Amino acid sequence: MKFTKIRDLVGVALVAGLLTAILLKLVYADLPTLPRLTGVTFGVLAIVEAILAWQLRNRIARKDGARPVQPLTAARAVALAKASSLVGALMVGVWVGVLVTVFPIMASSAAAGEDRTTALVGLVGSAALVAAALWLEHSCKTPDPPQQDDNVGLR
Repeated sequence: MKFTKIRDLVGVALVAGLLTAILLKLVYADLPTLPRLTGVTFGVLAIVEAILAWQLRNRIARKDGARPVQPLTAARAVALAKASSLVGALMVGVWVGVLVTVFPIMASSAAAGEDRTTALVGLVGSAALVAAALWLEHSCKTPDPPQQDDNVGLR
């Protein structure tokens, strides 16, 4: 399995942002105000994944006598990280699409001002989820074996 590439996540975010902006340009006036705490969920998930990454990193490196990680546990964590990074990137694009739509009309619409705050919270939470997921994925990497000096024993 290969590490998630940043360019793939950027591509997902760009497509999602573009599609969201186009869709919202067409139907924004007919939509209700976005719920204020919508994006907080992604921030909570980011915190959970960051804690998991920290714990797994210490266990895989066997720091402080930590018990070893079962291979299936590490594989599940990597699968969670890959899925979370994709969903986070998708939502970063969606929130950017919302921001692109509401910024030009904020002066004439109170709802757009509220939606801007919601989108900013969502953007921060989603970006944090992407960062935590990438760290979780990296934390599950098997450490390199210790280097041995080839000259040992030749004396």
